[in-house]
Amino acid sequence: MKKFKLFFNIVEEEQWLNKQLQKGYRCTNISGLGIYTFKKTNKAYIIRLDYQDFLSANKFEEYKTIYEDFGWTHMKGSRLGSIHYWQKTADSQNEIFSDRQSYVQYYKRLMNYSLSLAVTFLMISYTVYRDSNLYETKGLWDMEGSLFWKAFLFETPFVIIKLIPLIMIILFGINYFKAYRQYSILKEK
Repeated sequence: MKKFKLFFNIVEEEQWLNKQLQKGYRCTNISGLGIYTFKKTNKAYIIRLDYQDFLSANKFEEYKTIYEDFGWTHMKGSRLGSIHYWQKTADSQNEIFSDRQSYVQYYKRLMNYSLSLAVTFLMISYTVYRDSNLYETKGLWDMEGSLFWKAFLFETPFVIIKLIPLIMIILFGINYFKAYRQYSILKEK
């Protein structure tokens, strides 16, 4: 079974994947385009997501080995700074983080991840909006009647596409503040 779903929040993605596992579908592949492949299973599985910044080749192998020693299977993720997907048969140890400090560091990495994506889209927005109007048709606002509506409706999908970077800034900004809130709560305990 294949499902298409886009996520902008790692925590929500992990929750959705675990709901699929509870329905009896084990994740077998995750594409970069939001296509998840599932296979029916009778075993209980658990999946956890982690974000890691750039890791050297040695650190990456060490990172994978630590989790694999505890029975986790690395499904996806690169050493160049990415989300890592870990899956294993459910048992008494279903968490990849062993203590509060590990969770604090996890949320700190999520904050950095969200902030870096928001800044990237901010730079893209600057280049998109620097020298242009949202609606590019000359004299659009002076047109009347059906001619105005035809030109306006024709150009609106292009305006929506131009707004995607701003939407992404908002989404990743929200993710930053969600991670910051969890980070603050854990840091204070």
